[in-house]
Amino acid sequence: MTAKRNVPSVSVTYNQTGKTAKANELGMRPMQERAYEQRGEQYLLIKSPPASGKSRALMFIALDKLTHQGLRQALIVVPERSIGSSFSDEPLSRWGFWADWEVRPQWNLCNAPGADDVRVAKSKVKAVGEFLASGDKALVCTHATFRFAVEEFGIEAFDNRLIAVDEFHHVSADDDNVLGRQLKELIARDKVHIVAMTGSYFRGDAVPVLSPEDELRFATVTYNYYEQLNGYEHLKALDLGYFFYNGSYVDDIASVLDPDQKTIVHIPNVNSRESTQRGKTTEVSEIMDALGTWEGKDPATGFDLVRRRDGKGVLKIADLVDDGPERHSKVVAALKDPAEKNNRDHVDIIIALGMAKEGFDWIWCEHALTVGYRSSLTEIIQIIGRATRDAPGKHRARFTNLIAEPDASEDKVTEAVNDTLKAIAASLLMEQVLAPKFNFVPKGTGNADDYDYGEEGYQPGRTNVGFNEERGEFQIEIKGLVQPESEEATRICREDLNEVITAFVQDKVALERGLFDRETPPEELTQARMGKIVRDRYPDLSATDQEAIRQRAVAAMNLTQEVSRKAAEAALSIGETVRANTALIDGVRKYAIEVTELDIDLIDRINPFGAAYAILSKSMSEESLKQVHEVIQGKKVALTEEEAMELASRAKDFLKERGRLPSLTSSDPWERRQAEGVEFLKRLVRAKQNG
Repeated sequence: MTAKRNVPSVSVTYNQTGKTAKANELGMRPMQERAYEQRGEQYLLIKSPPASGKSRALMFIALDKLTHQGLRQALIVVPERSIGSSFSDEPLSRWGFWADWEVRPQWNLCNAPGADDVRVAKSKVKAVGEFLASGDKALVCTHATFRFAVEEFGIEAFDNRLIAVDEFHHVSADDDNVLGRQLKELIARDKVHIVAMTGSYFRGDAVPVLSPEDELRFATVTYNYYEQLNGYEHLKALDLGYFFYNGSYVDDIASVLDPDQKTIVHIPNVNSRESTQRGKTTEVSEIMDALGTWEGKDPATGFDLVRRRDGKGVLKIADLVDDGPERHSKVVAALKDPAEKNNRDHVDIIIALGMAKEGFDWIWCEHALTVGYRSSLTEIIQIIGRATRDAPGKHRARFTNLIAEPDASEDKVTEAVNDTLKAIAASLLMEQVLAPKFNFVPKGTGNADDYDYGEEGYQPGRTNVGFNEERGEFQIEIKGLVQPESEEATRICREDLNEVITAFVQDKVALERGLFDRETPPEELTQARMGKIVRDRYPDLSATDQEAIRQRAVAAMNLTQEVSRKAAEAALSIGETVRANTALIDGVRKYAIEVTELDIDLIDRINPFGAAYAILSKSMSEESLKQVHEVIQGKKVALTEEEAMELASRAKDFLKERGRLPSLTSSDPWERRQAEGVEFLKRLVRAKQNG
């Protein structure tokens, strides 16, 4: 077994205000109350983290639409059958609401017998038709069953009904996405109400969930991760980190798998690079062997019993990888047993492959341990969400991603480097998702009553940083900030900066150059690369709107990274594990004071990946780090025409500001880079003219 290395970690600490669990007189928690205030909207999009109560929020809204807004029926569609249980009967009147939520047993199609496959989904279409013809009010089915039902009956059959789509990130604006295309048709017909719910409003690919014109029709309710976790009663901190290993992951897993913590282990797909190729059941056995001595199975639950190596008792391990029908169904049933929901000692470790993610509810989970990079950032957020439930005695939770170190002797070293970069991208994004929300405004905007500006209050003429703890939101003044012109750009700046940042950290060129090319001027990333991403994502917006979005996305990412970097440096100076506090409240204020004045030009001159590289260089072996450098440098190419055009566009702005074009001999690397872009295009034009 290799020596244990510190897991580089972002440590998010919260205030344990207890507000998240406090209900109003109608029995609604804060997110549910916020959503219910928008119940009159025909199209409603709820963006809220796992465990924030989206399913019950839907119940409140649906009952109002059925009772007071004249809708005939509500259809709740979920991505898989296991999630359907979230919409079972709830006696809401017990906690103050004016009605109970009820779904007649024959209309919860997620409870009907059969596997979670296409054939079974199609077989339930007849039941959907019978429901539509009935006088009953609520039906629950899978996305697949709903798709087949729309194909069978046509969109007109759903007129005057509520369609509630859970885990909405499964939808996309691409015509190849059947559910997305059907929803677009339903919106165009405009005779249904739609409530869309998601904990991660980005897909991990280049395709948006909704087209811009459709998204404009939705009223949005946002409840961010900071609000959710800050309002917990018990959970105080969340650690996120990645751990590099050599050889077989099962040889290193004991270094990060603490048997004292309730843990979900997600093993790699059998076809992935991290797989041992010895078979999934063998890997599960080896993990158990690393923990102790196997002593058999519990006959009632099917859990494996493993006596710990330290002699501190027997671990109860739920193996969801073994897909033998009888064994698997027994383990799943034991995990879902409602009588054991509040029993912390019911199970100690869950080992899964493709399960225990979206919609899986185990409040006691303290550690989500994932082997190998997951291609979807949405999937990573879903996995982390398993550990972010609040529970008595649970004060700290963590997510660890085990990544195989690139090995020069491997045939697939480039693939290994790509996985490393993707893991860093996921870490960067999670820092952003878990931080408070940023509201950037031009310098001198003035005092806003709902923000706390610190002991001295709002100071005219200075950079002011205000914070609203209830909403988990900063108001930060920045000199030179461009204001959005359109309603759509204003909405994007307010709601969707993380989606822009997601596209940026997943951009391989930006990530590679930002991490491993010291010659790349930061502005080439913050202005040219981010500018291109914004234009590609929002091509119909004006140049002013695009620049307003670009500036805010860069500012959000760079502020988070700079404050994290300073916190990590402070921790290292006193010998602590690399750990940065992204609660950010004091850190952002301190940073703003230190720089005297936040200026967009200053922010553009910060490498967004600098802090990530500092952590990477301390966690990866020197040999592997050198290997990554060589792979990146080996595929570095000269300017492309597209990049040159982007640089030339920035050179036009330079000309307007300075009255001259950028110079190839300038001492400023960003000016030289813009000049290189102009020169490249000149050579291209000459070459075309010369045939």
